[in-house]
Amino acid sequence: MEKPRQISAMEAFEKLEKVGEGTYGKVYRARERATGKIVALKKTRLHEDDEGVPPTTLREVSILRMLSRDPHVVRLMDVKQGQNKEGKTVLYLVFEYMDTDLKKYIRSFRQTGENIPVNIVKSLMYQLCKGVAFCHGHGVLHRDLKPHNLLMDRKTMTLKIADLGLARAFTLPIKKYTHEILTLWYRAPEVLLGATHYSTAVDMWSVACIFAISIFILAELVTKQALFPGDSELQQLLHIFRLLGTPNEQVWPGVSSLPNWHEYPQWSAQSLASAVPNLDSDGLHLLSEMLQYDPSKRISAKKAMEHPYFADLSKAYL
Repeated sequence: MEKPRQISAMEAFEKLEKVGEGTYGKVYRARERATGKIVALKKTRLHEDDEGVPPTTLREVSILRMLSRDPHVVRLMDVKQGQNKEGKTVLYLVFEYMDTDLKKYIRSFRQTGENIPVNIVKSLMYQLCKGVAFCHGHGVLHRDLKPHNLLMDRKTMTLKIADLGLARAFTLPIKKYTHEILTLWYRAPEVLLGATHYSTAVDMWSVACIFAISIFILAELVTKQALFPGDSELQQLLHIFRLLGTPNEQVWPGVSSLPNWHEYPQWSAQSLASAVPNLDSDGLHLLSEMLQYDPSKRISAKKAMEHPYFADLSKAYL
């Protein structure tokens, strides 16, 4: 018996507008022709010499299928095949559609000069920790957490982790990974210093930087969008060292043996409260736990969810 022909992506969906560019391809808002449902279509970018589907895409699909069960990871609904103008096979990943992301949400407050309400920051951060804990609990590092990759529904204030193009499953012992990952502002110091063995702590450093940005929305302080706004790996490290103090073997055993370690200026640690205003003592403590130099001492996402900072948050619907 002949197999029924699979409906192609362009037969099944009508592209409405391009809404962004992910790590490995363009993203469109689209309408499912059969139901009228609005979805996000991610078209994978294939290189000319590729035979078939890139392994990065296959990895993303398998990871997303596994992680889609969590309410704080964007849901992969389907995978469709299509063809580009040259006749090569392309894959369309069909995701649930979210109307904004944390970067746009933060920008809306920057434009008005208002603060993001503390309870909103708390809810978003808890949801982020919950989603990260789920990924880590299933052996997956995200490796590119940043506000642009955190999708939101403005009506429900639900936050979901997206763009797992750089994500990879990790096993113990931790394998060597490339350090050419993570947007610079959210990159952990061990990655900047050239470490090739690292784990879930790199995601928690990114969470801390996102946390700080969310708090940092005050009209007179928005000349920079990030806690550590470096434009090179060296400048990024110096930003971190000026605030947290230059690390040494006492606070971070093994730091001087990392490939990119040099003799750096000796700075003393500054108060986090001066760098991140509007954060209460519990919040500052949680942030400091996320910004521990020694990755083995950096708080995990699961432990962060139990921190007193979230004690007064209603978690029933999160």
